[in-house]
Amino acid sequence: MRPLSKRILALSLSTALATVGLVGLSQSAGAADSQPQPEPLPLPDSIPAPRDVPFGGTIRLSVDATDLARHIMTVHETVPVPAALAATGGDLPLFYPMWLPGDHSPTGALDQFGGLVVKAGGTTLPWLRDTVTVSAFHIPVPKGAHTVDVSFQLLSPVSREEGRVVMTPAMLNVQWNAVALYPAGYFTRQIPVEASLRLPTGWQYGTALRAQSKAGDVVTFKPVPFNTLVDSPLFAGRYFRRIDLAPGAAVPVALNLVADKPGELEVTDAQIAAHRALVTQANLLYGSHHYDHYDFLLALTEELGGIGLEHHQSSENSGPRGYFTEWDKTFATRDLLAHEYTHSWNGKYRRPAGLWAPNFNTPQRGTGLWVYEGQTQYRGYVLAARAGLMTAPQVIEALAEVGAVYDTRRGRTWRPLIDTTNDPVIARRAPLSWRSWQRSEDYYSEGQLIWLDADTLIRQLSGGKHSLDDVARHFFGTNDGSFITSTYEFDDVVKALNDIQPYDWATFLHQRLDKTSEHAPLDGFTRGGYRLVYTDQPNKYVASFANVRHVADFAFSLGLTIGKSGTLGNVEWGSPAWQAGITRDAKVIAVNGEAYDPDVLREAIVEAKDAHAAPIALLLQEGDRYVTVSVPYHGGLRYPHLERVDGKPDMLADILAPRH
Repeated sequence: MRPLSKRILALSLSTALATVGLVGLSQSAGAADSQPQPEPLPLPDSIPAPRDVPFGGTIRLSVDATDLARHIMTVHETVPVPAALAATGGDLPLFYPMWLPGDHSPTGALDQFGGLVVKAGGTTLPWLRDTVTVSAFHIPVPKGAHTVDVSFQLLSPVSREEGRVVMTPAMLNVQWNAVALYPAGYFTRQIPVEASLRLPTGWQYGTALRAQSKAGDVVTFKPVPFNTLVDSPLFAGRYFRRIDLAPGAAVPVALNLVADKPGELEVTDAQIAAHRALVTQANLLYGSHHYDHYDFLLALTEELGGIGLEHHQSSENSGPRGYFTEWDKTFATRDLLAHEYTHSWNGKYRRPAGLWAPNFNTPQRGTGLWVYEGQTQYRGYVLAARAGLMTAPQVIEALAEVGAVYDTRRGRTWRPLIDTTNDPVIARRAPLSWRSWQRSEDYYSEGQLIWLDADTLIRQLSGGKHSLDDVARHFFGTNDGSFITSTYEFDDVVKALNDIQPYDWATFLHQRLDKTSEHAPLDGFTRGGYRLVYTDQPNKYVASFANVRHVADFAFSLGLTIGKSGTLGNVEWGSPAWQAGITRDAKVIAVNGEAYDPDVLREAIVEAKDAHAAPIALLLQEGDRYVTVSVPYHGGLRYPHLERVDGKPDMLADILAPRH
């Protein structure tokens, strides 16, 4: 017999193997018929839902914040056991707060929590973390135990690479949600807490809490509900100054300053007057207040982590060194206090219904953030101008930058603004590769443009008789003196607008919130008497912001921003830099063969304005690789400005003028 050819042999072997495979598959299928398929394990229902009933005891909370070298806060809590549970013994679930007001997301510092020990009557109890809700700890309370003693540490970040730094050699920031557990099953407003804090010797502090006693370095605060405690953080420092912003007023307001260096606390009378005017202008705007005292907490620092966070009777803020001592250079940071102060009315008192929750472990829904943050961003600029924290021309330059950023942000063509209200949960402010395409928390500043649009429209429709100020007083100024949060939904906002100026406000808002578009809502500029233009003259707000943040801003020319070390912080989607294949985090080494610095790049952009000029050559370091990228850009330096339109009334001037 002739031997089989290689091809026939290969086919025969393939057929044989396939047959074996089919037999194996048949046998496997047979085995599968007798083996049950997996089914989901039911999620445990082991944590009681919050109820609006008294907890029945006061938690004693003690925090030692003196270990500055290791950035550790040591915590001890004595938690009462509810009477019914003490009679029988059983499970006491304790929560670590996760869904934090103002963050709009589950950003609790659970990863910094450590060293948990729980005792009852001196006996250590074997706590168990919940396998589904990992911020909950089950405590097996023995029968007859009326309290449990809880100890743990907050292992706060030592450097920025690990997270926000809250302890430095000169200052610290105590956020009570990071140093406390609370019992599940109750609205937090029903859980009283008496907190005490040990500070480094000689340090002073600012907080909305009020002390009931002080012994050495330990201050004990008056008991408050747990939700009020979390809403009342503390700044303390080696270098501290407290300034009265409402002298002689029945409702006190104070500016509490801490600084890296004592010289940063030198404040002029004119600067104090501008901060006092902020209080005056806010009260004139809203015609009410929702606090019995208010404490601005302001850290002037390059070491403590940056923050701007609202609370009902206080706010946490950070500014640069030079906030006061280099007043003319740092104005881009001075809308922050006005923004956070506004939140006492918009966000803390009036709050979107989806952003109110009975405790700090119930998810929040941010659909209303275009009001909560968007209108607050608008008010921050307006009040800063009216108070003299920023001049009107400076605010107009700031608005030009906002308009330009959002008018050129390509992500608006696929993602509507309302969807960005989910970003606190989606991204949690992590760096984004292509922010201008992905979009981020755009409800802040694009929301600001919507409210400028609404303000100018109300003024136009009413012939100047009404404005968004009237809406603010009508909507946020109710129940003067009340601390109770008043929730609202979309239709309530529409009604408030219609109460002041009838119009189809629902359609107006839906078009701007729910639909994609090529351009930002810039009608507030044109209706207000301005147009957005670009020139080669620097925008003063952009320059101030770049100086404070140590960045070089070429966003409207090449389409990129560059950090202090030459590292690209952002590349605009669709820009000349993007077209050339440049991405963020690359480091600029040289420009046209010359070592990089911002002035060298500016000169190269100017020289390349001639249409016949060679492309700009950037030598970039991308990890371990060096690449030279050519950018064929000939548009010159471009900075946004608002230019007056002849023949139109200057509404912006009126909006930004102080009230009397």
